[in-house]
Amino acid sequence: MYDIVVAALGMLSTNSTGLAIDAYGTISDNAGGIVEMAGMSHRIRERTDALDAAKNTTAAIGKGFAIGSATLVSLALFGAFVSRASISNVNVLTPKVFIGLLIGAMLPYWFSAMTMKSVGSAALKMVEEIPTDASIKDMIPPGDLVMLTPLIVGTFFGVETLSGGWLGHLYLESR
Repeated sequence: MYDIVVAALGMLSTNSTGLAIDAYGTISDNAGGIVEMAGMSHRIRERTDALDAAKNTTAAIGKGFAIGSATLVSLALFGAFVSRASISNVNVLTPKVFIGLLIGAMLPYWFSAMTMKSVGSAALKMVEEIPTDASIKDMIPPGDLVMLTPLIVGTFFGVETLSGGWLGHLYLESR
């Protein structure tokens, strides 16, 4: 488990550089727009486009590292959960674990659907000029889903079903 955590931290340690490049990429993109609107030399626009392209590439690589490290962290959390709950083995063919596996696999899709719906709703309310209240209020149900599902599954179905839920979520997160 220690090795998994160290690997995750190693992957995340490169993100500071990626975030720095991401920050100047936006600036260079805006500078490119100013260059174009001001009618300046095409050569200057090529330079700002090259910086923006570097930002896009670095952002994509950073997302890959973030996904990989999140998968490793989930694996470490699952290991800690299984150890703390004193579960000797997790057999996905047992009914309780399989139910948890289905619930865990469903959660990312449900969470994504809820957040997309809340973003759409907040966008509609933006037209009405109340964006902050709308966005915060609409994000409460997805937050509740994430916080309450493990409590409800663990309480009503037990740690075996909850371990299956972790596995289902972990599997989908690694895809």
